[in-house]
Amino acid sequence: MVTTAAQILRKEFEFKHLIATLCLIVFLISKPFADSNYWISTLASVFLGIAVMASVHHAEIIAHKIGEGLGTLVLALCVTVIEVGLIISLMSQVGMESSYLARDTVFAAVMIITNGMVALCLILGGLKFKEQEFQVQGSKSLLVVLLTLSFLVFVLPNYTTTTAGPTYNPVQMIFTGVICVLLYLVFVFFQTTSHKAYFEAASETAKEVTVSEESHEVTKVDAWLSFISLCLSLIAVIGLAKMISPMIERGIVFLGAPKSTVGLLIAAIVLLPETWAAINAARANRLQTSLNLALGSGIASIALTIPAVIIYSFYENQELVLGLDPKNMVFMAMTFLVGILTLGTGKSTLLQGAVHAVILLAYFVMSFVP
Repeated sequence: MVTTAAQILRKEFEFKHLIATLCLIVFLISKPFADSNYWISTLASVFLGIAVMASVHHAEIIAHKIGEGLGTLVLALCVTVIEVGLIISLMSQVGMESSYLARDTVFAAVMIITNGMVALCLILGGLKFKEQEFQVQGSKSLLVVLLTLSFLVFVLPNYTTTTAGPTYNPVQMIFTGVICVLLYLVFVFFQTTSHKAYFEAASETAKEVTVSEESHEVTKVDAWLSFISLCLSLIAVIGLAKMISPMIERGIVFLGAPKSTVGLLIAAIVLLPETWAAINAARANRLQTSLNLALGSGIASIALTIPAVIIYSFYENQELVLGLDPKNMVFMAMTFLVGILTLGTGKSTLLQGAVHAVILLAYFVMSFVP
């Protein structure tokens, strides 16, 4: 019996659904033994990578079905769910240091997104295509929302006077949380409805690639199965990442790095799905999709994670420190200044990516050796 190409694709599709379930089963079986067994933690790290790739695949299937704009939002929201879950679960364990964990994790996510993810996309795209195009209106819209949220959450608390230190009082926290959510909703409406064209492929080549990719028909049943598998994959990512967190903390102690770097490593793990998806898009000459994924994820990370953490801090009556120290404020200001210059032209090259990579490398070094 001859196997057709359609049958091969169907078997591959079903196999990738099984991978999501397998990752979740590995997490449930190995969880009781992870703390006391190094090899179990190593196995968890391997399946974490598999779960990340599975989640990206299923998010892309959903994106093809519901459209480019909504598709990127699906993955951004899923990654935010992972981030919220990890931060809240760790805040309930680490005691007094939990007041800094949300700030360190979300700020690290912003730095990794605006420098690391963007740098990888620009460098890899530049190596393959020399020069890539994207929508200036879209990139500027993404940057201005991300910049506003970042300064509102990470800088302004340092200059309020009703509380001592880089914190907001309860009224200010409620206001900040509400404003973050409202601005995010306005941004989603802007991206998916009123100015949808700003976030679509800029070049004809990229549009042709997108059309050819979407020629593989995705049925409604396939999309729903991918949604279920995406949920299973993300649960596995959260669980496996939490399993290996003790190993990460022991590694930080061994290296003598500050404990604030825990948030940086959590952010790096959480952003693996979006980083992989953004790189794939850049290498397919769809840089606009890469920027939508990267910067949109940063917006969702602040606009949705911070309000969730604020609610949790009220519920548990925990202090929440949001203001950055002067060193990290410099990094943030430099990141946005460079981003406005590199993403304000409509064209990208390898050099622009290298500049962002240097900023991220400096941030990493200064985080581990403050």
